[in-house]
Amino acid sequence: MTDPAATTKGERTRKKLVDATAALLRRQGYHATGLSDIVAESGAPRGSLYFYFPGGKDELAIAALRASGVAWRARILDAIHGAPDLATALDAIVTAVADDLEASGWDNGCPVAGVALESTSDAVRAAVVEHFESWLDVSVEHLARFGMAPAPARELALVALSALEGAMLMARVMRSREPLLLVGRTLRALIARTLS
Repeated sequence: MTDPAATTKGERTRKKLVDATAALLRRQGYHATGLSDIVAESGAPRGSLYFYFPGGKDELAIAALRASGVAWRARILDAIHGAPDLATALDAIVTAVADDLEASGWDNGCPVAGVALESTSDAVRAAVVEHFESWLDVSVEHLARFGMAPAPARELALVALSALEGAMLMARVMRSREPLLLVGRTLRALIARTLS
């Protein structure tokens, strides 16, 4: 019989490793994040890294990217919960992203962008694609809620996501909310024209 306390401790250790990896990947990308950095950031014993992630850095990075994707999707859904229209939902997303970026001292952009820009294994790249597809799915669902057909909703969602990703990058580099606010205003106008 498995000891429940041991399972709980193991789950906590695994979570610490995943959370530390997610934070490091978000700040500095895949190649700049070493296993020793992950161990130091997590406070977990080095041996536990290979115990929980025998596939090494790729396996751990994939778990971290997936966890980041789930957390980010939940954050976005929470931000837009109850929004009466698309403009309000978009404003909530832009504000949440800008607040997060500014609160981090301009260190935390998109949870997967740093990794997305690097050459990595196909498995790591697939985890990044999952994250972006999840964002697109949420966007398409909400556009459909307001009467947009699936094909144009996906196109608009892809344009919006691309614009927001670029704005996050610019905001991080410029240490300013302005790129996000400008993209938010522009997307609002585009959505208004599309839905009229």
